[in-house]
Amino acid sequence: MNRTIHSLIGVVAALAAVTGVASLTAPSDEPAAGPAAARLPVERSTLVCPQPASSEVGETTYTAYTPEGGAERKGTAGSGAGLLPAGGTLEGGGRGGEDGGKTDEPDPVVPLEKPGVPVTAEADSSGSPALTGSADGSLAPGWTVQQTTLVTAGTGRGLLGVSCTAPGTEFWFPGASTAKSRHDYIHLTNPDDAPAVVDLELYGKDGSVKTESGEGLNVPGRSTVPVLLSTLSREPVTNVVLHVVARSGRIGAQVQSLDEKLGGDWLPASADSRGSLVLPGIPADATAVRLVVFAPGEKDADLKVRLATPTGAITPAGQETLHVRSGTTTAVDLGDVTRGEPGSLILSPAEEGGGARVVAALRVLRGEGARQETAFIPATEPVRERASAAGSDAGARNGEDGGTVLSLVAPEKAAKVRVTASAGSGGGEPVSKTFDLKAGTTTAVDDLRPEGAKGRYALTVERLSGGTVYAARTLSLVDDGIPMFTVQTLPDDRGTVAVPRAGQDLSVLVD
Repeated sequence: MNRTIHSLIGVVAALAAVTGVASLTAPSDEPAAGPAAARLPVERSTLVCPQPASSEVGETTYTAYTPEGGAERKGTAGSGAGLLPAGGTLEGGGRGGEDGGKTDEPDPVVPLEKPGVPVTAEADSSGSPALTGSADGSLAPGWTVQQTTLVTAGTGRGLLGVSCTAPGTEFWFPGASTAKSRHDYIHLTNPDDAPAVVDLELYGKDGSVKTESGEGLNVPGRSTVPVLLSTLSREPVTNVVLHVVARSGRIGAQVQSLDEKLGGDWLPASADSRGSLVLPGIPADATAVRLVVFAPGEKDADLKVRLATPTGAITPAGQETLHVRSGTTTAVDLGDVTRGEPGSLILSPAEEGGGARVVAALRVLRGEGARQETAFIPATEPVRERASAAGSDAGARNGEDGGTVLSLVAPEKAAKVRVTASAGSGGGEPVSKTFDLKAGTTTAVDDLRPEGAKGRYALTVERLSGGTVYAARTLSLVDDGIPMFTVQTLPDDRGTVAVPRAGQDLSVLVD
């Protein structure tokens, strides 16, 4: 009789490392009972990039990056990362036919070869499609792709940036609009072969906004569907919250906001929390800030509003607390709340144990009059272990012509982080620096660049000790006197997954 010994825990560990199922489990959420869980690098990551602004004067740059740290793992042969237009595959840039040749499938966009070195690609925005793809092996942990589009004229002109996101089944977008001056599109991209069915719901200051055609939208496999939000409702609403739910399948979802006078940018989805929310990275020279908050659950939310400045947390005058009725959208104009200093907004329950679900986002303006520019900052998840943002321009130094600013926030307790500026896509050496963050403060880093770098580089934040840390990266440039900018938050890259250790021998004998 032949007997084969199978270790059940080995199977569980392998599945978790390959699929990333446990990646949503934060270290603080691991079970207290039993042996501690091991954290292993993920072996596959999937991202979706939306279709850029379809402007004839737009230029789009993609930057892909994976931080170093996973190359020493075993079993990473065949590692690869790249994106293809929705509808393509990532099988080496094309499938072999019967004669061993390749079909006419497109080559991958920004194919990454090794961790630690960014790769860039340029595209004509007017004809660029949505992209979707995966990273495997040593390139999977922390794989990130930045999509940045410069539109120099017309509706939505400005610097439009977004970090390509993992597909999911539910998204909240506070700060969207169906006003006549706004042209907001929700981009729904299906990365899988099977079709997805999606519902779109709008909420205003009085609750649910009746939609004409927001239910049961079909998103075919490997395709993208943009929907103009103003076509969903009869009456224009200035401040709305968009709720996107996939009944079946999974999708990537991002809102593209184009304003006739105030420029444009991407509005990413907000974090959904029953506790505090942090919206990091308000520029020092912000001329107007609007906060949009929504309470999705059955409970009203009573929130304390604080601004984390470089020296400590303060309460904006006249905005000490905020009451948000369940199922309704509340918008508050905070003016030039930062008053010449970089800052981050902190929303926390006014009473301990409040427990109401809340989502939120900021619309931020820079400039004056006809030379104003818009960007959005959603509430974001913390950097539990590590997070990266790609696409910073090594040739642009922070100043009159623009540059890169990294905002680091320790909302409640002091913390220590290490920030690394990677090598550039055209060469150079990485540079790292450690920062001690004081409780309740925002630290702005605008002078960390790779040595001798050319092209685009990435910034990676690693939490070393202390309290919770949040981060955002701002890209900016000045074009014809317009202070164009875009802000990307840095949620944890979930590059590792928690794999429970066996408390006893779970091996089984199979005859």
